[in-house]
Amino acid sequence: MESADKRQRKSGAGFKEAFRGFAKRTADLVGTPMAFLGAVGLIVVWAASGPTFRFSDTWQLVINTATTIITFLMVFLIQNTQNRDSRAIHVKLDELIKSVRSARNSVIDLDKLSDEELKALENEYKKLCKQSESRRSKG
Repeated sequence: MESADKRQRKSGAGFKEAFRGFAKRTADLVGTPMAFLGAVGLIVVWAASGPTFRFSDTWQLVINTATTIITFLMVFLIQNTQNRDSRAIHVKLDELIKSVRSARNSVIDLDKLSDEELKALENEYKKLCKQSESRRSKG
């Protein structure tokens, strides 16, 4: 019989879980004021080193390459974190919709609607809100 570790490794779940943890930690870290100040500091050091390197093409290439690589990798890490957060929020909202008797269960899968269908539903809810507000102001 296969151990759980072997099954996890075969399915790639171990890598996925490690990546998820890495992506979350990285997104949390780079979203701090200190990370921003660190990035500003690196830019200041790079700019200050310009005269030393006579503002050469290589000097410019260093910052361009570094920022491109960092941006490229960060897109994937941050997108992974946002996708996971979005899925978790959707599940929580679905649970709330399911638990409220007067709620329409048809709104659980709104992410599958077209943009036009979403806009029509949004307009419907806006009308309901306006009607509710007008009733409250009269009452």
